[in-house]
Amino acid sequence: MIDLQLTDKTHDEGRQGEALVIDAPVKRNGRKLYIESYGCQMNFADSEIVASILLDQGFETTGDYKEADVVFINTCSIRENAEQRVRNRLSQFGVEKRRNPKLIVGVLGCMAERLKSKFLEEEKLVDVVVGPDAYRDLPQLIGQVEDGQKAINVLLSREETYADISPVRLNGNGITAFISIMRGCDNMCSFCVVPFTRGRERSRDPHSILAEAQDLFDKGYKEVTLLGQNVDSYKWKGADAEENAEIEVNFAQLLEKVALISPEIRIRFSTSHPKDITDEVLYTIAKHDNICNYIHLPVQSGSSRVLDLMNRTYTREWYINRIDAIRNIIPDCAISSDIIAGFCTETEEEHQETLTMMDYVGYDFAFTFSYSERPGTLAARKLEDDIPDEVKRRRLSEILLKQQEWSLYRLQQNVGKTLRILVEGPSKKSDKDYCGRTDQNAMVVFPASEEIKAGQYLNVFIERCTSATLLGRIAD
Repeated sequence: MIDLQLTDKTHDEGRQGEALVIDAPVKRNGRKLYIESYGCQMNFADSEIVASILLDQGFETTGDYKEADVVFINTCSIRENAEQRVRNRLSQFGVEKRRNPKLIVGVLGCMAERLKSKFLEEEKLVDVVVGPDAYRDLPQLIGQVEDGQKAINVLLSREETYADISPVRLNGNGITAFISIMRGCDNMCSFCVVPFTRGRERSRDPHSILAEAQDLFDKGYKEVTLLGQNVDSYKWKGADAEENAEIEVNFAQLLEKVALISPEIRIRFSTSHPKDITDEVLYTIAKHDNICNYIHLPVQSGSSRVLDLMNRTYTREWYINRIDAIRNIIPDCAISSDIIAGFCTETEEEHQETLTMMDYVGYDFAFTFSYSERPGTLAARKLEDDIPDEVKRRRLSEILLKQQEWSLYRLQQNVGKTLRILVEGPSKKSDKDYCGRTDQNAMVVFPASEEIKAGQYLNVFIERCTSATLLGRIAD
């Protein structure tokens, strides 16, 4: 995967394998937890839930697995290379386990559900296997292992949303945070394993979402991202204590409720689905200045035939209609996408349709992949992965080249402008620079100053850009 903007995204390569650590303010029992995460932001948010559950049991977190009593790896099954990373990491943990036989090693998340028997019975790499809906059971499962048994719970739930658990914010900057608003997915795209590993779609109680957002704002956070596999299909029905009536809340209404917490907290969301994003959502974004003008709208392919094989349930024309609506209702909205090169039976003409779609939209950035077959998916069962690897690589390189051109073009439109950014902290490349993001999610780097603090809003004059970053100075 190539990230041309180094921005918040579905899979943040900079965070893959990150060990999540929090300073514990209360007395602990001496047991240490090491948790490492891979995959999408949902997995990182889930790791925060896991940490919250185990911190309540007296654990403290550590950034060194060699000093841990329990090691968890939160896994992803979306792409083959993600699974290979996890297997390599488990081998390293196995070395430590031979040195320290009391060490408990567990696999969480999507791979846990898909490869449960392989991990426990065939490869014997782990002691605990826990699916995304069973994290509440972790204290009991750890107890089973301490009693000499293997432990497993990969049951999927139609109700579990962890709405009552307040996630600890691991490795956070105290400025930006993620809020899971729903779990699971009903879309059944033919290339995707998520419905099988995360279960059916269910939406979280909006009251708990608003309470979590309010708590984050009260603690000084300046930006929240609402997370779901398909946020546009968020829908909750239930009782409203204040109105003493049954209410129904859709995503546009939830988005507005979060935005009304304060004009000083910025709102983002991910991910949208082209079949579900409505004009109501777009008008809600346009109405509120603190809802960021940025939408991640995966297209996957520019060909209606390929989209049908992918079971995306929209056509090229429908996607263009949604793009036109975004451009009309939110003229300065940044748009990013996911694109798959070389899906089953894709012809050269259909690949060209993807390139022309990229030209029609002019994406600010895109996350691009060669198709890799995932076991258990509809495509793996019914379609032949018949595009040669060299053709996939060539098509992917053409997509990447085009996206680099569009990314540079979009950023160049900001040169000479003064943009409002939220300061995130020192730049990764130099402590003499600070960085922050625009409303459109573009990264801005500018000279540091003692007066500048992370979490501030600043006006920055953009002097130049690369294909990935805006460079400027604080405006007078």
